[in-house]
Amino acid sequence: MKLAALPRALFLGAALAAAPLSQALASATDDAFKKIYSDEWQWRQDQQSVDEDSPAAAIPTALPDVSLSTQQAHLKHWQQVEAALAKLDKKQLSYENQVNLAVYKTQLDSLISDVVNKVYERPLSGDTSFWGDLTYMAKGDFHSEQDYRHYLEWLSTMPRYFAQNIDNMKAGLKRGFTLPKITLDGRDATAASVVAAKGEDNVFYTPFKHLPTTLPEAVQKDLQAKAKAAIAQYVIPAHQAVLDFLRKQYIPGAVTSLAAEDLPNGKAFYQSQIEKYTTLDMTPEQIHQIGLDEVARIRARMQEVMKEVKFKGSLKDFLHFLRTDPQFYAKTPQELLNHAAWIAKEFDGVADKYFGRLPRRRFAIVPVPADIAPFYTGGRGGPGIYLVNTYDLPSRPFYSLPALTLHESAPGHAFQMPLAAENKELPVFRRNYYISAYGEGWALYCEALGEEMGIYKTPYEVFGMLSYQMWRAARLVVDTGIHAKGWTRKQAQDFLLDNTALSTHEVTTEVDRYIAWPGQALSYYLGEMAIEKDRKRAEQALGAKFDIRAFHDTVLQMGSVPLKVLSDRIDKFIADGGPSPYND
Repeated sequence: MKLAALPRALFLGAALAAAPLSQALASATDDAFKKIYSDEWQWRQDQQSVDEDSPAAAIPTALPDVSLSTQQAHLKHWQQVEAALAKLDKKQLSYENQVNLAVYKTQLDSLISDVVNKVYERPLSGDTSFWGDLTYMAKGDFHSEQDYRHYLEWLSTMPRYFAQNIDNMKAGLKRGFTLPKITLDGRDATAASVVAAKGEDNVFYTPFKHLPTTLPEAVQKDLQAKAKAAIAQYVIPAHQAVLDFLRKQYIPGAVTSLAAEDLPNGKAFYQSQIEKYTTLDMTPEQIHQIGLDEVARIRARMQEVMKEVKFKGSLKDFLHFLRTDPQFYAKTPQELLNHAAWIAKEFDGVADKYFGRLPRRRFAIVPVPADIAPFYTGGRGGPGIYLVNTYDLPSRPFYSLPALTLHESAPGHAFQMPLAAENKELPVFRRNYYISAYGEGWALYCEALGEEMGIYKTPYEVFGMLSYQMWRAARLVVDTGIHAKGWTRKQAQDFLLDNTALSTHEVTTEVDRYIAWPGQALSYYLGEMAIEKDRKRAEQALGAKFDIRAFHDTVLQMGSVPLKVLSDRIDKFIADGGPSPYND
């Protein structure tokens, strides 16, 4: 019998029977994937540490185990998780979970790469360190007596945690895998400041200065006494140990070469960092050329601004004028902070024209702590905070402050990160994870968006934005120049001084940051370029139907994702006609 002769009803019956089977297979695959990532994410939270980007959560009772044996156990665990993912039938996953899988796989690949490349042997970078990052815990959300007692337990684990990190750093020191010596000058200051501060003056005592009035007086006194004892018994000795190690062994024995490619297995290490921070498969040579091309393009726009303000002289002369004229600089730290606050409120006035969904969480504007300010970047933002560096005021120009504020506060980091954390439609591993190419790319895009939003009031502020764009484009040249092309520190500094309005102090701290943190500096401009390309593609395809609010909401609703995943989502945004991702 020919198939064509079969009754039509038999075909319909088979199709109807197959549909529930297909749906069941898809549902089972989605469930299996959800169990894999849910179990692993919870396990990961139990293993890792707190830093400035950590989400608000219950106060932990211990610092993580970072010993060599644990690092190897982590590697084995993540490899097993990836093996489980490989067994899934990807075609049976829902669209949402296909996106989730692409994001999740990128996370795992990065985590595995860091263990394979023994990044844990360098637990400090440009302006962060395993010990300095911990001070953020002292500024956490404490509400109950249990929170404070958990925090006391956490403090008691510092000696073990510090000893494990020091052991890892000793292993790196032994094989020549350290930060370059030139970037370690002054890096002992944060540990020294903790050692010098006794009792109530110690930063880790901060939560006990203002205890909830709901706690009985006897409980308050008990907690405060235990805090002082923990600082004396655990905190100060742990910091003294790392201080001694830094001064007597690590800094004197650190490598002198600047290049990541000169480290053990250096080419593979640098390429792994490029992939980690950019989520792109690009070579140092490709990135270097993109940087040179963009520097030339931005330089042409800078010349236009110079003509607008009728400046007579070269770009070098104009940059000198900007760096030295008193009109561009605050006279007091508070004046700089006030200026930043005003700019942040100016954004609030136009936010509804560019964004449909705003985060619930607000942010504070506070100065960078004095002990890290000398080598800290100009500002940094995240959930609930916008840090402004008020150290060395002649290095903090007003004309750059609007771009810095849009990047670090709203609609940049202090806006994007809370939106992701508050998006309950995303799995937790996407709400509380940060991919530099996306996060820094978005923040840099926000700087350029400021021109469209009318935030820049003078040509000098436009030039400040262009200088910041140039700074990030120049990073593509400088980072690859240092780590793959044998550039000297002075060569990198001169390139930034010749092409940006950054102060000499900022150029010095920034170049040292790139030397100490290979690859991270590449994420900003490549991320921005990807987002701008996505927007241009959507504008051209949708024409009059393009809604900037819907586009921005779509980008931000994704949370932190690889650039390819974001590009695919914008393709779907275009195919669907450019709708808002929200139904309300």
